[in-house]
Amino acid sequence: MTEPLVLRATTERTTAIFVVTALGAFMASLDLSIVNIAFHALQSSFPHDSRASLSWVITGYAIAFGALLVVAGRTADRLGARRVFFVGLGVFCLASALCGVAPSLPLLIAGRIVQGFGAAAMLPSSLGLLLASVPLAKRTVTVARWAGVGALAVATGPTLGALLVTAGGWRWVFYVNVPIGVAAWIAGRAVLPRTEADATRAAPDYLGALLVCGALGALVLGLTQGPTWGWATPGTLGCMAAFVLVGVAFAVRCARHPEPVLDLRLFTSRTFSVANAAMILYAVGFFGMLLGNILFLQGVWHYTVLDAGLAVTPGPLVVACVSSSAGRLASRIGFRAVLLCGSGVLATGLLFYALRVGLRPDYLAVWLPSTLLVGLGIGLTFPVLGATAVSSLAPERFSVGSAVNQTARQVGGSVGVALLVVILGSSAVPPLASFRHLWEFGAAMTVLSGFVCLLLPRRSAARASASAVAAPAAAVTR
Repeated sequence: MTEPLVLRATTERTTAIFVVTALGAFMASLDLSIVNIAFHALQSSFPHDSRASLSWVITGYAIAFGALLVVAGRTADRLGARRVFFVGLGVFCLASALCGVAPSLPLLIAGRIVQGFGAAAMLPSSLGLLLASVPLAKRTVTVARWAGVGALAVATGPTLGALLVTAGGWRWVFYVNVPIGVAAWIAGRAVLPRTEADATRAAPDYLGALLVCGALGALVLGLTQGPTWGWATPGTLGCMAAFVLVGVAFAVRCARHPEPVLDLRLFTSRTFSVANAAMILYAVGFFGMLLGNILFLQGVWHYTVLDAGLAVTPGPLVVACVSSSAGRLASRIGFRAVLLCGSGVLATGLLFYALRVGLRPDYLAVWLPSTLLVGLGIGLTFPVLGATAVSSLAPERFSVGSAVNQTARQVGGSVGVALLVVILGSSAVPPLASFRHLWEFGAAMTVLSGFVCLLLPRRSAARASASAVAAPAAAVTR
């Protein structure tokens, strides 16, 4: 009689741990995309700020989140995952509240950057806590469920964001994190396991993390302000020079630090190097498309925020449905074949947008088929790129390899949003031709990413375990 009761108690505690850690993953993943649907409302609230300045609400979060993932994961190993999780959760919730009350764009951007710091601390530590709470035999299934929560956040993000903006304005896109975070904090204090710190480990390279943030910030600033400042002006050229110089300093530091932000030895693997290069190129076009579609639906077709949110939701739903099957297919026929197929499908979907979408709204005959095709292409590529990146690494390097791959994704995404600003121009409502150029650019970047994937081994199989690839999968299926 006693043994079943003990097993039941253990199962209930594991379920509670899963719920708490999944909430952390849900919030971090949700805030990568939910702000897109509020972008048009932000333009209305800050009419005197340019689209280039407003884009920092998205890129500021992505840069901070991506640049600090590796450092945050190593900090969790050194100080204990439980402690780092609660610090990240607290920072994320406080920053969300700051974003909600921000009276000016600079304060909103500052809040988003701090939000990115909190998300970076929360995501890897939540996975570490979850893995520590389940037996080895159950980790694959448990972590797959955890990854599914991230996919759910992405799939529901447009609709949830649209409902929040419609009901209470764009500030509720940030306020919604506070009650979720408080619930996770209260429950987490009761159920999350104590984790041992390892003070003998070398301290992560926090200065290196600041260097990569500075380099990316300089690049994005130069790209977004180039059309306004002029491409040959001292301001733009200075940003590009700062990107190169700080980037070189970052690379030198990574080569010398015992716990670098970017372990350069990982790139001795051709598969790892090719997958991350393809991810950067892919994310450049992909993130530009994500925001561009929302701006088109609201600006050109004059959809309400709720209609726009519902209009883009089928794509993420297809991604969530296809991702698992794509991983299984890659394990049978190889990564390269699946990635080439997915890239072709996605590029075709983007070209459908460019060739078929007109000024007259036609959702069922034009937009929906294109969106479903794009969703299928994304489902066949983004999760598989994450799995490809870690497939050739030793098991003990899966975690850091996954974090580097997520960083590559955020780097590409930040550049993609910056280039969207350049392509759409400074007009309040860009013309249809500008959106067509954006979709054509996205298709070109997708094709280029596919060409890079040709450098992968022909029959490379998915040998990575689910626990190794779940972290990137949770964040990339959007």
